[in-house]
Amino acid sequence: MSVRERPAPPHPAPGPRLRTLLTTERARPDAVREHRWAWRLAVGTVCFGAFMGQLDASIVTLTYQPLRTEFHSTLAGVEWVSLSYLLTLVAFLVPVGRISDVRGRKLMYLYGFAVFTAASAACGLAPGLAALVVFRVVQAIGAAMMQANSVALVTTSAPPGKMRSALGIQAAGQAIGLALGPTIGGALVSTLGWRWVFGVNVPIGIIALVAGHYLLPRTRQPAAGSRIDGPGVLLLGGSTTAALLALSVASGLGPPAWTALLLAAAAVAAGWAFLRRQRQIANPLLDLALLRAGRLGPGLLGGLCGYLVLFGPLVLVPVELARRGSGALATGLVLTALPLGFALAATTADRLLPGGWSDRLRSRVGAAGCVLALTLLVLLPPTATLLPLSLALLGLALGIFVPANNTLVMRAIPTTSAGTGGGMVNMTRGLGTAIGVAAVTLALHLFGGDTGARAAALTMLAFAVLALASTLPRRAR
Repeated sequence: MSVRERPAPPHPAPGPRLRTLLTTERARPDAVREHRWAWRLAVGTVCFGAFMGQLDASIVTLTYQPLRTEFHSTLAGVEWVSLSYLLTLVAFLVPVGRISDVRGRKLMYLYGFAVFTAASAACGLAPGLAALVVFRVVQAIGAAMMQANSVALVTTSAPPGKMRSALGIQAAGQAIGLALGPTIGGALVSTLGWRWVFGVNVPIGIIALVAGHYLLPRTRQPAAGSRIDGPGVLLLGGSTTAALLALSVASGLGPPAWTALLLAAAAVAAGWAFLRRQRQIANPLLDLALLRAGRLGPGLLGGLCGYLVLFGPLVLVPVELARRGSGALATGLVLTALPLGFALAATTADRLLPGGWSDRLRSRVGAAGCVLALTLLVLLPPTATLLPLSLALLGLALGIFVPANNTLVMRAIPTTSAGTGGGMVNMTRGLGTAIGVAAVTLALHLFGGDTGARAAALTMLAFAVLALASTLPRRAR
């Protein structure tokens, strides 16, 4: 029998073929992989997730009032629509990043988009508040699968000399989603209803799934090992959840104030147990040696402070301007100065700043700009002219600081642990966001009026100073 006449090998059974399809990363088409813009296409695809995540973060709060009306709930109950999402997201980011390093970052990212999109549709169809909260938890798991891999996909796709520029593009995608959230959310709630605040994610998610399948690179260097530290996941999730709940209770969430102390003690105990376990097991969820290496520890601290300073004003400014009689449209226009400044600096700083500046120097300049902007926010009256200038300066400074700081963090992490590192970066972002919201709310709750606003601004200034300190050489710190 000739070679041509040999029978073709039997096809694999449908079951194994489907299993392989669902558990194996697919390579990009050759035309995409070899294109000179391949890394830009990958970064642009990741920006879908960056945009959606921040759009969702800034849009959901606009549904509070219609949810209270439709489901006859209190404000404390409706707040769980946001709180349940945030708690789940922060708890899952590092574990999902570790799983992604082993199983494949592209695979987990696409699954995250699928889960997030399906859960968004379910949120839009929720029959009651309890069901909506459950669907938000599922949505947060999908968001964790995306966000834990977003930074890793950007840094492993971009050439070494373009990493900071690529992270700046991703940060700009986040800022644009943050800036458009109040406008899009207000328009949807006032015309189509609150359900479309979640429904808007569905078409974007479908487009992103298709784009990700063809444009994202598969994982080149998977990490060794396949066992995930289940008890470590529970301890980390318990610690972060208890800490955020303690801040929320102290800010007037509803339970008695003494429960905040119990929650804080539980957070410390779970965190201590988590760190002790990570030192003892062979395949830790979080390699503590990474935290002691180079710039990683200070960089994560700086990232937490940076996102705290970014999200704190998003709570303070609307409350303060509403107290002074400003309308929603005027408040939205003033507030937009912050994310627009962030997006502008994140996309242009790499071209406008001197090429000889190191990432550490860029981080230091950005952090110093944050200190200056928040000092002006503390000292100057919040008028319609001066407040946008302070917010724009703060956004520009953060647009310089955040991409440079994230670059320092990711360069301190081995490529095989990029997913874990990306999860850590995004976990500090989630914690910074939550602490920023809680710290501002706590200051306003404790003091009220002009004193509360000034105390909130001083709190943000203190964290900006801490971010600046994180950029100093080790001996100076």
